[in-house]
Amino acid sequence: MEKLITELQQTKVLHQTRRHFLQSCGFGLGALGLGSLLDSCSPTTSNPSGLSADAMSVKTPQFVPKAKRVIYIHMAGAPSQLELFDYKPELLKYHGKDCPAEFLEGKKFAFIQGVPKMLGPQGKFNQYGQSGAWISDYLPHLQTVADDITFIKSMHTDQFNHAPAQLLMHTGGARLGRPSLGSWAVYGLGSENQNLPGFIVLTSGGKQPDAGKSIWGSGFLPSVYQGVQCRTGTDPVLYVSDPKGISRDLRKQTIETINEINRQSYEDIQDPEILTRISQYEMAFRMQMSVPEVMDITKEPSFILDMYGVKPGQGSFAMNCLLARKLIENDVRFVQLFDWGWDGHGSNARDNIEGGLHEKCRQTDQPVAALLRDLKMRGLLEETLVVWGGEFGRTPMQENRNGLVMPYMGRDHHVEAFTMWMAGGGIKKGVVHGETDELGYYGVKDRVHVHDLQATILHLLGFDHEKFTYPFQGRNFRLTDVEGKLVKEIIA
Repeated sequence: MEKLITELQQTKVLHQTRRHFLQSCGFGLGALGLGSLLDSCSPTTSNPSGLSADAMSVKTPQFVPKAKRVIYIHMAGAPSQLELFDYKPELLKYHGKDCPAEFLEGKKFAFIQGVPKMLGPQGKFNQYGQSGAWISDYLPHLQTVADDITFIKSMHTDQFNHAPAQLLMHTGGARLGRPSLGSWAVYGLGSENQNLPGFIVLTSGGKQPDAGKSIWGSGFLPSVYQGVQCRTGTDPVLYVSDPKGISRDLRKQTIETINEINRQSYEDIQDPEILTRISQYEMAFRMQMSVPEVMDITKEPSFILDMYGVKPGQGSFAMNCLLARKLIENDVRFVQLFDWGWDGHGSNARDNIEGGLHEKCRQTDQPVAALLRDLKMRGLLEETLVVWGGEFGRTPMQENRNGLVMPYMGRDHHVEAFTMWMAGGGIKKGVVHGETDELGYYGVKDRVHVHDLQATILHLLGFDHEKFTYPFQGRNFRLTDVEGKLVKEIIA
């Protein structure tokens, strides 16, 4: 603490000296003229967003939103739509036969080479709810909430490898450096709870998504809008708790001293990231009390724990679903769940359709259905948009990596058609949008691109995706880049 006080005193003295004034000019007094010519020291230029210390305060969207909050559930690796939602009885007739030439000519796959065999659907399908949605026996719990869901069966993307496809899905571009959807949402709407981050990420499955933490990063937006990854357990956020031997009062004094130095630095150079640093220090201090309380499930009734399939003390996807409800209930704007392990190539006993996909569905089906029922029971589903899906789909043919048939049943990455679903905040109930051909290879009706999905999510949050922009490097950037159209047919 004494060192911080000394540094603060030195900083005050430094700002008053002639030497500091000359050094801060970089190239000497001549730089003042150059700076005025280039407008390089202008607060307007260096801070185009107008970021202030209350950057996370609630903001008004462009028009009245249908959803106030989002829970986005991403199954990293890409689940097979042909085993779960896209029922193709004709594909079963082709099982074991050579793939038609038109499915291969001019196409690129991640692993398939030569002529693979067709692979019939392995799930047993039936229709559920008044909507008559086709859902397989892999997802018995989701069958019970079919009428709350809109299925988009004609999704398509541009990327057939995991990391670029995940980046495209969550940031609008296949390369690093762009803000994530959650960051855009918090940038546009702010946060309703100043004691919690506006954008929180929970992961499960034992590994991070292939694209890493960049898919919940803030890109060129101020870093105050990036996702904060939390963990289940006694220390949900690393380094937020008080160090050993440091009291809470002393921690508070330390942060106040650090931020006073930061404020003086901001007055000198007007860098908005300094305001972000100040905001994050203050948020971290408030989070010491608020995060452990929100992440504590011991006060949840036993029937809720049983409904989700949660085992107290064990981190799991089920636990993350319950925590997502608690975070939404506490006005967190955007909650992102990533579950790793959905890449069903058929290369081993886990990475396949017979056992691996069944096991992933067993782990996630009950808690996802419970989340929808829980939100609905509490009156939160109407204003909370729930999104479920992977980064691309799976092929109707069996993977034959390097021309050899895999030891287990599996499918390669597929960009032409896959299924996602949405529920809650502003979405129609019990609707199926889009259609694929009889073998599930191409979307043949109402195709929906990744940018179309992003445009629709932003619309539900109260933003026109073409007008919701951020100036960076001389250009107004947007989540959907230069593409995307609203999927009006699924909006209530």
